[in-house]
Amino acid sequence: MPDRIAYKVLTADQRAILERDGRFAGAPVDLADGYIHMSTADQLGETVAKHFAGQTGLAIAAVDLQALGDAVKWEPSRGGQLFPHLYGVLTRDAVVACGPLERDAAGAIRLPAAARA
Repeated sequence: MPDRIAYKVLTADQRAILERDGRFAGAPVDLADGYIHMSTADQLGETVAKHFAGQTGLAIAAVDLQALGDAVKWEPSRGGQLFPHLYGVLTRDAVVACGPLERDAAGAIRLPAAARA
């Protein structure tokens, strides 16, 4: 497994579902594709720019891939890069940190505090 932590961008409503229900079945695109799209730290900026441009109120969930076991598959996507795809439900216990999507002074996305290590 290339990375231990992956990131899921959530709208405010999606984050509320995850927090309220302790699980999140996916965004409309996830449900249509049959898996929950996630990104590595290196892929996150491009994912936000491509799929969430102009949206406000976004959050980033840092997901412990080991907690999800075999439900995570690394599959080629954008430009042949391997992306983590979750074939199942994202559970709150697999989320090690979650916070608002924020950027530093240079415009880089700040990862949720507990996920920076």
